[in-house]
Amino acid sequence: MNTLEQEPLVEEAKPAEEKTNWKRFVLDIIETLVLAVVLFVGINSVSARVRVDGFSMRPTLEDGEFVLVSKLSYKLGDFQRGDIIVFHFPLNPDEELVKRIIGLPGDHVVVQDNQVYVNGQLLNETYIAQAPLYSGEWTVPEGTLFVLGDNRNNSNDSKDWGLLPQENVVGKAILIYWPPPLWKVLNHPEVAASQ
Repeated sequence: MNTLEQEPLVEEAKPAEEKTNWKRFVLDIIETLVLAVVLFVGINSVSARVRVDGFSMRPTLEDGEFVLVSKLSYKLGDFQRGDIIVFHFPLNPDEELVKRIIGLPGDHVVVQDNQVYVNGQLLNETYIAQAPLYSGEWTVPEGTLFVLGDNRNNSNDSKDWGLLPQENVVGKAILIYWPPPLWKVLNHPEVAASQ
């Protein structure tokens, strides 16, 4: 009889154990969801993902590529000539563009004879698709940047719509992450003036 009396106790313990396992499972799901939300918010506060639309940055960036952008770059450091940046287009802030910084505040930019000069020095630009077939002259005031696309003759940039307010900058493009065969860290050569 002792054996029969013990069996119901074992059967009663099973539902309590299943209840505890079910609670632990639900708690694990909630913890996972909270962690995913925290990671999502954290990652989005320091980075952005942008799709390249068009050919204005060719040959550096191609239409349809996805670029990872560091939002912290200019909170922790300064703008540099040669940086590839993503920004809100001044004429339509809902649109994001990708261009290269050519002129910093205080710079005098001249495009003439198929060459770009900054402060009287010829830029050594190995990354452009073709020499510029236009000319112009710009002085970059404080709080703005002069930006151009690498595909100089097929880019809507500062030569067309003017200087870029620094507050429009989203961040610095750091790598191409899609499509996978084209993964690469973006080179940001300092745009150096030749001697």
